[in-house]
Amino acid sequence: MSDVSVRLATVDDRPAVERLWLMFRHDLSEFSEVLPFPDGTFRKERLEAAFTETGWAPYLLTCGERPVGLAVVRALAEPTRVLNSFFVVRGARRAGIGLSAVQQVVAAHPGRWEVAFQDDNAAAVRFWRRAATEVAGEAWSEERRPVPGRPDLPPDVWISFRAGANPRPGDGRAS
Repeated sequence: MSDVSVRLATVDDRPAVERLWLMFRHDLSEFSEVLPFPDGTFRKERLEAAFTETGWAPYLLTCGERPVGLAVVRALAEPTRVLNSFFVVRGARRAGIGLSAVQQVVAAHPGRWEVAFQDDNAAAVRFWRRAATEVAGEAWSEERRPVPGRPDLPPDVWISFRAGANPRPGDGRAS
C-alpha cells in the first residue's frame, strides 16, 4: 500500500469524509452500543463543527486517489489541541498508515495534544500508546476521566503529549 497523504479536507471532500464518518461511527458502535438513527446515519455534530466552526479542522487521509481515513481536530486556538476523532478504514489498518497520519496531523499543529479512547477498544489502546511513543518518546501521560454528563459510562482514557517541540520536564509517561 502506498504512503498516506494527509490534508485539510475541502468542501469538495465533504461527501467522502461524511461516508468515512459513517464507517467510523459504525466501528465505534461496537464499544458504545449506540445504534444508528432511523435514516441509517449516526450523530455527526463533531464532523459538522469540523467543517464550520473556528478552531476545528477536518483532515482527509488518502493513499493515492483513495480515501482511507479521517481526522478531526479541535481546540486549535487553545494551549492543548485535541485529536477529537480519528479513523482508518479496515483494509488500510496495520500497514503504518494510521501512525503516519497521526504524525502528519500533529506536526501541522506543534504543541500539546490530547486524544481520548475507551479501554474496551483494545486496538485503540495499543494504537494510541504506540502513536504517543512514536511522537513524543517516553514523554507522554495517560489518565482516566469521567465522560461529561454520562456517569453510567466507564471513564475515557486520555493520552497527553507534545508534538513538534522538545518535551517539557515533568511530562514523563505515567504507567
